[in-house]
Amino acid sequence: MHTQINKQNQGSFQRKPCSGLIRRGMVAAAFVGLGALVFTAVPSSGPSMAQLKPNSSGVSTPYGRAPLTFADLVEKVRPAVVSISVINKSKQLVSSDKKFEGIPGIPKDHPLYKFFKKFGAPQGQGGGQGPNIPAPPKMAEGSGFVISSDGYVVTNNHVIDSASDITVRFNKTTKYKAELIGNDPRTDLALLKIKSKETFPHVSFAKKDTRVGDWAVAVGNPFGLGGTVTVGIVSAHGRDIGSGPYDYLQIDAAVNRGNSGGPTFNLDGEVIGVNTAIYSPSGGNVGIAFAVPAKTAAEVVAQLKANGTVSRGWLGVKIQNINEDVAGSLGLDKPKGALISEVTKSGPAEGAGLKVQDAIVRVNESAIADSRDLARKIAAISPGTTVDVGIWRDGARKVVKVKLGRFPGSADEIAALEQGRSPVSQPKELEKLGLSLSPLEDGKNNDKKGVTIAKVVSGSDAERKGLKSGDVILEVQGVPVSKQEDVIKGVKRALDKKRPAVLMHVQSGQGKRFVAVQLKKG
Repeated sequence: MHTQINKQNQGSFQRKPCSGLIRRGMVAAAFVGLGALVFTAVPSSGPSMAQLKPNSSGVSTPYGRAPLTFADLVEKVRPAVVSISVINKSKQLVSSDKKFEGIPGIPKDHPLYKFFKKFGAPQGQGGGQGPNIPAPPKMAEGSGFVISSDGYVVTNNHVIDSASDITVRFNKTTKYKAELIGNDPRTDLALLKIKSKETFPHVSFAKKDTRVGDWAVAVGNPFGLGGTVTVGIVSAHGRDIGSGPYDYLQIDAAVNRGNSGGPTFNLDGEVIGVNTAIYSPSGGNVGIAFAVPAKTAAEVVAQLKANGTVSRGWLGVKIQNINEDVAGSLGLDKPKGALISEVTKSGPAEGAGLKVQDAIVRVNESAIADSRDLARKIAAISPGTTVDVGIWRDGARKVVKVKLGRFPGSADEIAALEQGRSPVSQPKELEKLGLSLSPLEDGKNNDKKGVTIAKVVSGSDAERKGLKSGDVILEVQGVPVSKQEDVIKGVKRALDKKRPAVLMHVQSGQGKRFVAVQLKKG
C-alpha cells in the first residue's frame, strides 16, 4: 500500500512505509551542513570565483558562506537524530472460507493432513476450517529527531501508524521504548516520548524562513542504514503535493526509504523541515523531496504535546478556485476567493446561512486568494470562534457571521463528510479513552448492564491494554454503566480527582476483568 498522486502522468508523490512492509513511504531527511567554515562576502570589484582561495575555515565568495565540509555540523546534530522501528500487530486473521479439500501431493493418511485441516492450508493451497490464525506482525523503520532534553521525538505519522510497539534507536547499542503522545494525519506528523528519565541531545526548529538556494542537510535512516547524511539545497517553497491545504518545502537532497520523518537542517544546525514525501516516476530517488516547513511543524508539535491532537477550525463547505471565467460569470472584477460548491448538512456554514455559489472573498480582515488559502486560514482559527465571512452573492458583497466547528479528525468523521453525512462529534471524554461506544447488543450480558465498545482507536492505550470491538464496559471508575453517559461520568470523576488513568470493569470472551486505561492528554 502506498499513497501517490500522479502529476500529468510524469511521476508521483509517494508516502511509503519505511520498510516497505507497512507502507511504501519514501521520505528523506535532508541536512544542511555548516562545517566549521565561515565565508566572507567579497565586493563585486574583488577577484573572480576562480581566484578565490580557501583559508583555515573556508573560502570567501561574493555571496556569503560556502562550506568546504559539513563534518562539524553533522557532529553537532547527528546525536539528536534517531532511527525508529515499529511493530504493527495486525488484527487481520489468515483463514479460508472454502471447505478444506486437501493439498496437492499430501494424501489423507499423511501426518500433516490433519494439521492443515485443523489450522488451515498454506495460502493458495486448499482451504481450511480450523480457527483463524492472526497474521504475523509487520515491521517498519523510519527516522525522527529529538526536540527536547526529556526525550520528545518528532517523526512522520505514517511511520508509526497503527504501531503497537515503538523503539527509538540512537546507535547500534543505545535504544529505548517510546510511546505515542499524539499524531496529525493532515500534516503527517507524530510526536513520541522516550520512556526514560535520562537527558538526551536535541535540536530545535528554525525560526527564520529559508530561501530558495539555501543549503539543506539531511540525516536519517535510509534502508535501515542509520545515521546517513545527504546534502542539497532548498529547491522551492509553497509546493502543493495534494495533501491538504498546507505548503511544503522542496529539496534536492537524496531521500530514500527509511528517511521518513527525518529532519532537514540549515547551516546553523536548526531544523527547517520534516521530510515526508518524494516525487518519483519509478519509486526511487530522483532528487525531488518534500518536507513539512519548520513553522508548520512547530505549531503542530506544540498542540500535540499539549493536547495529544490538533484542533482546527471547520467551516463545513466544499470549495473550488475561482478562475477568470467563473469570476466574469459572477460579476467579480478579479479571479480571487473560493466558490462554495457544496454546503455540509448540519455544519457551521449551513447554520449561518451560507449557500452554494457564494464566493468567499474575506475572513475577518484577511482577503482570500484561493481555496487553499481559505482552508489554511480557517484551520488556523480555534473551533468555537465566531468569524466574519465576507461573501459575494447576487452581485453584492455581504458579511455573514459563522461560529466555526472542529475539523473532523477521525477516519469515521472524515468518511461521513465524504459521503455527504454530517459527522457525529465524539464526546471529549471518550476521545481521552480512545474508544467509541454503541448500545449493548442482545445476548452480550444477561443482566442487560453495560455498553459495547464499537471501535478502539489505533495506537491508543486502550488498544495496548487489549480492549477490542465487542467488549462490554460494565463499570468505569466505580460508576455502574448502562449507557454512554455513565462512561462519560466515570471519566469525569477520574479527571476531577486528577487521576492519570481510568479503571474499567470489562467483560470479554475471556470473562470479566479490570483494565486501567491511561487518559489522553488535553
